[in-house]
Amino acid sequence: MDRRRFVELTAGSLATAALPACASLVATPVRPVGGVVRLVVRNHPQLEQAGGFLRIRPAGEATPLYVLALEGGAYAVVSPICTHLQCTVNVEGTRMVCPCHGSTYDREGRVLRGPAMQPLRRYPARVTAEGELVIELGGGS
Repeated sequence: MDRRRFVELTAGSLATAALPACASLVATPVRPVGGVVRLVVRNHPQLEQAGGFLRIRPAGEATPLYVLALEGGAYAVVSPICTHLQCTVNVEGTRMVCPCHGSTYDREGRVLRGPAMQPLRRYPARVTAEGELVIELGGGS
């Protein structure tokens, strides 16, 4: 095999391997109405079981939000921005970890390990009887 063919095959293999990771970084665009986002849970299979999560980007917002499926059919909606130095945290199983300095949060945004001292900003969310997740953007705390 010549060098050019080797480079083509290697680059193609690396790109193929990286695609699933890149897909998890993509935020689903959503359009808020009156400061409220509505998601039909059944349309997002990653939210059907505890441990799943979805990145959403409300129109007009600079940063995405993380929607995290919790036990018992509950959901947490948090800002992914670390309260220490504003890096973007990564979801890693049952926790969220800041890649900059290691601050660790639980799936509800509470600090498990510093240097962050404050929890992630959390947005009120509830599930309707019709299976719609209603997220209030103006009520973040």
